[in-house]
Amino acid sequence: MKLNTRKTIFVGLAFLVICMFWQVYDNIIAKILVNNFGFNQTWSGVIMSLDNVLALFLLPLFGVLSDRTKPKKYGRRTPYVFWGVIISSILFIGVAVFDLIQQNAVAEAGIPFVESVGELFSYDGVQYATKESAALARSVDVMTVTNANIGILIGFIIVLLLVLVAMAAYRTPAVSLMPDVTPKPLRSKANAIINLMGAAGGIISLGLMSFLATEQGNYILLFVVLALAMNFLMGVFMFTVKEPELVAKMHEESQKYGIEEKEEAVETLAAETDKMSPEVKRSFLLILTSIILWFMAYNAATTKFSVYAENVLDMGFQLPLLIAQAAAICVYIPIGIIASKVGRKKTILVGIIILFVAFILGSIATLNTTFLIYLTMTLAGIGWATINVNSYPMIVEMSKGKNIGKYTGYYYSASMAAQIVTPILSGFMMDQIGMRSLFPYSAIFCVLAFGTMMLVKHGDSKPIPTKKVEAFETLD
Repeated sequence: MKLNTRKTIFVGLAFLVICMFWQVYDNIIAKILVNNFGFNQTWSGVIMSLDNVLALFLLPLFGVLSDRTKPKKYGRRTPYVFWGVIISSILFIGVAVFDLIQQNAVAEAGIPFVESVGELFSYDGVQYATKESAALARSVDVMTVTNANIGILIGFIIVLLLVLVAMAAYRTPAVSLMPDVTPKPLRSKANAIINLMGAAGGIISLGLMSFLATEQGNYILLFVVLALAMNFLMGVFMFTVKEPELVAKMHEESQKYGIEEKEEAVETLAAETDKMSPEVKRSFLLILTSIILWFMAYNAATTKFSVYAENVLDMGFQLPLLIAQAAAICVYIPIGIIASKVGRKKTILVGIIILFVAFILGSIATLNTTFLIYLTMTLAGIGWATINVNSYPMIVEMSKGKNIGKYTGYYYSASMAAQIVTPILSGFMMDQIGMRSLFPYSAIFCVLAFGTMMLVKHGDSKPIPTKKVEAFETLD
């Protein structure tokens, strides 16, 4: 049994589009809220968590809806991808329009930008020792403008919410497509390719931001180019991915190697009991807890990094994040191969350790040792890739063929629950303790995730069968 790499790459285009969007969203929306609307880190974290609040309910909902969609000409998942990409990309341009209106209001109020003056920073004629303190003084004046033009903020939030609903409508169906068309033993390798595609999407967006996103400019051109790229790639996806044919081929191959006959027996039993065994349920809940904890760690660092890099280290955020993506790309495929040999759990535990070391290095990086941030992001990319390749397959390993969307929803509910809390909690700590608390915060949650993951006993990978007889022996 071999993975069809070409097929998996085309299936991964949907995830590539998703990651293109979220890379821009996480970095640019955070900057807009702080720099252009005057929010502090806590309240910007509250707004940044809105997508996760919606996703907590909408991702499982659309997962179940796509499970129940009758696979006609285009399949169960593809229609959600098609309409979701079109609607979300168009609405996202509206977000940039409201931001431009807000920037014009701030400019009309005569509020200048923070400027570097030697080793000091100047705002409105006053010099500050750090850029963080100068930016804080500016945000107070910007918030005054926001309060005086509250309609702009309301319009911005409404359009942003509509974008997030459209994104949620196709995220779970798009991710569920990989296990739909891939036999269970090959899902770690397939997920490595899917994550590789996601990393490529992130790099594309980082490249776009490097050229089109300036600290003192508007983002309309960036969002328009992003929308065009998303729709072009969606068109390639629609042309190359024939979902019903791929699903039928997966069933045919699974039957050839004796996988599906065993699966059908398990599904029949599950339909009668509708319950996991206590041991499997315990592992399932522990995996979900681990997902929450490592997303608490990683999402805090990435969501707040653009602001952290600008105000603490006085450096751009694009290159370090680009390095993280490049490092992940280099290891996705090897990680998929390693996990199929040594197991998903062991591989994830190593990834958590790498992520912890990365955040420790980030904690000690200063204005004079910014090179440590590049090392931090390199290790973070490797560690996160190691975790990500294997965590989702561990969840869907416990699913049945007809409810993959439901279990994908469980996976995203756990990750989104973390991403609701962590921008707010990390932002509150940055406001109360200082911005340098960001990386220690992330390191603590790595330790907690390692502890819960150690207790997981189910969901690991099985050997890949090479012939039908071996398949029956493996599944016994």
